[in-house]
Amino acid sequence: MNESTTYDLEKKAADERRRLHSSVAELRSCFNDTIDVRKNTRAHLGLVCGIAAVLGLTMGYSFTGIFVPDTERKVRWPY
Repeated sequence: MNESTTYDLEKKAADERRRLHSSVAELRSCFNDTIDVRKNTRAHLGLVCGIAAVLGLTMGYSFTGIFVPDTERKVRWPY
């Protein structure tokens, strides 16, 4: 190969590496913004609090129902 062709190929390879590194850096920063837990929690705080409240009430009511006997329940075969 002659000198100018080698130089052009090296220049193209360097440009391609630079573009690849910049696109990877951009993708990485976009991905980090997407999965940031604190940022997403702040953005959807009302929804998170509502889900936590409903889940807590449901679990508390279910857990209490296990240990508190129901005296008015008429079952055929009491255990």
